[in-house]
Amino acid sequence: MPVASGLNGKREGDGRHMNEQPNLQQFVDHLSSYSDEGAQGGTAVPGPSNVVAGIGTVLEIAGSGSRVAMDAAQLNALVEHKDPSISMSGQVGSQVKMKVGNSWLIANVRTLRAGDDDKSVVANVDFLGEGQNASGGRMVNFRRGVTRYPIPGSTVFPVSTEDMRAIFAADDSPHIEIGTVYPTDDIRGALYVDPMLGKHFAVLGSTGTGKSTSVSLILHRISELSPEGHIVMIDPHGEYSAAFKDCGELFNVDNLNLPYWLMNFEEHCEVFLTTDGAERQRDADILGKCLLAARTKGKNLEQYGKVTVDSPIPYLLTDFSQILTAEMGKLDRAGDTTPYQRLKNKLDELRADPRYTFMFSGMLVSDSMAPFVAKLFRMPAHGKPISIVDVSGVPSEVTSVVVSVLARMVFDYAIWSRTEAQRPLLLVCEEAHRYVPKDEHATGQAVRKILERIAKEGRKYGVSLGLITQRPSDLAEGVLSQCGTIIAMRLNNDRDQACVRAAMPEGARGFLDAIPALRNRECIVCGEGVAIPIRVRFDDLEPEKRPASSDPSFAALWRETGGEEGIINRTIKRWRGHGR
Repeated sequence: MPVASGLNGKREGDGRHMNEQPNLQQFVDHLSSYSDEGAQGGTAVPGPSNVVAGIGTVLEIAGSGSRVAMDAAQLNALVEHKDPSISMSGQVGSQVKMKVGNSWLIANVRTLRAGDDDKSVVANVDFLGEGQNASGGRMVNFRRGVTRYPIPGSTVFPVSTEDMRAIFAADDSPHIEIGTVYPTDDIRGALYVDPMLGKHFAVLGSTGTGKSTSVSLILHRISELSPEGHIVMIDPHGEYSAAFKDCGELFNVDNLNLPYWLMNFEEHCEVFLTTDGAERQRDADILGKCLLAARTKGKNLEQYGKVTVDSPIPYLLTDFSQILTAEMGKLDRAGDTTPYQRLKNKLDELRADPRYTFMFSGMLVSDSMAPFVAKLFRMPAHGKPISIVDVSGVPSEVTSVVVSVLARMVFDYAIWSRTEAQRPLLLVCEEAHRYVPKDEHATGQAVRKILERIAKEGRKYGVSLGLITQRPSDLAEGVLSQCGTIIAMRLNNDRDQACVRAAMPEGARGFLDAIPALRNRECIVCGEGVAIPIRVRFDDLEPEKRPASSDPSFAALWRETGGEEGIINRTIKRWRGHGR
């Protein structure tokens, strides 16, 4: 197709005519005069794209993406335009539009290359959605998806700030504003809460890109929108307690008081069993038999109904120990007692180790499940809709089991409360690649299974999953692909970028090329939670709402001195007393 005639000849698409050799200065002055006239009158300035001439033509149409040819001279002329959106037109990551019938089609520029002649630039574009053509060429009622495609030869126009406003204007659905849409200065980027939470979300970004602060911002905005919400956050580094001390309930090893009897059989196995292979299976059989006997000992089983080894029914560790001893006494040969002795030794070790007191605490066991669930799930919330569970003080050997118990309780509560008034729950998991690793043979299979199940089935029961990770390539693929909304900050690793690219929808691929070039606290959002993929600069968060994850200033702090002896003594005291 001859590009030059489509660009510099007669414009059939918009009914205007241009000279064969347009005067660029007149062209720019002509654009500016429209903006000036609108500004001098007291009325709203019409979108400059309503009067800006076309910048190119469609060359090829292919499903979600197409190729367009643009006039290089006109693109250069638009760089000086007052409207920042128009001045960006034609550049990688910007938007252009085409008219089809009574609709405007919006497309994102993915790649640029020089045309066959010096005057044209060829771009690959991805279609994002369409809006209706209103009076004066304005666009209204934008929605995602395309119903009709342009034909080759259609004129390509720049997108104005007014068009961007129509595209990103949040409708009446519940939403939160998290920042400003790039490249504008005043158009707000909004996340639709129900689609985002209903189909899970993931926040991805290399360390140091502002990930923790951005997550705090999103959760603060959700908490302000829904002060009676139910959010549980797993915090492996203890950094979010500072951010939510005023609007959340904070838990750590000192006040969590997680009852050991809430563990199911698989979690008991991960804590108690120390062997592998055939021996592990034999130990598991013994553990299951004795655990069921301990759960049912001295209970009125009619009040519980069907009791299994997984039922969260309180039992005494002393009862469990006595049942192990009694079973051991029934054996004929001394060699057969080895599995029982292994279990009994492990039980004694857990009861004696002070690091496990938050879970295996003392002799007194009461049925504390109802108050524990109410406190953890914020029911009622009393204006504090978020629980921060700081697991940084939990011994590393049982961290995955603790996370598994918390995640499974969220899911099990949702399943067994289906006949009640619905209370949707959000589980946010920081450093998710620790708990759902790509390696299927890694330790901690119980937490992997429950998080994968929440990702696949949680939506049906009103359980939302928020995954936060700096290494998406180490995350199980099935889990990331279940996240309907992906918030991608800067990722420096090629494998991580490839994982995000595979998880994002086709129309967002053009935005992905900008991921390595994002600044701190900038992100690309795509999926269910936004109308179309957007690049957003996050709002600044008040200092008292930020997590304790700021980078230290080596240059400044290495100039300070004094008080080292007291610092060392106090640190060693906390070190030896595990924080006390």
